[in-house]
Amino acid sequence: MITPMRVFVLLFNARTENEGIHTIQVGARNKVLMFESEDDAARYALMLEAQDFPTPTVEAFDSEEIKEFCQSADYDWEIVPTDSGLAIPPEMNVEETDWNPESEENVAGETRSRNQESPEKPELSDSELESIRRKLEGLL
Repeated sequence: MITPMRVFVLLFNARTENEGIHTIQVGARNKVLMFESEDDAARYALMLEAQDFPTPTVEAFDSEEIKEFCQSADYDWEIVPTDSGLAIPPEMNVEETDWNPESEENVAGETRSRNQESPEKPELSDSELESIRRKLEGLL
């Protein structure tokens, strides 16, 4: 039997009735990122904040629990190994999320990023993103 491992995911409104998990959109599929390193997850969360996302919370879970959630929600998942390089959120965000910060009913909602090109201009310029990336790498 494979021993489950502890992973870190990003949650919005953690431990509330309106909790949502961060996903990225790859094609038509949603994917939950499971970080092996809490520090890597925290850096990713900071980059999301820099893209004007609500502030996510880094939460530890058993990897099997996240996989079960993904299967029930028909989401994909990916484990981001420790020291695999800096994971960077997609530059474009989905305009409409399935998660509503004001909704009392949206327990398993999500906020996601788009992992595909869009004709819209990113909210941050490439130079701003590069500056943020350098600052975050400086935290290493």
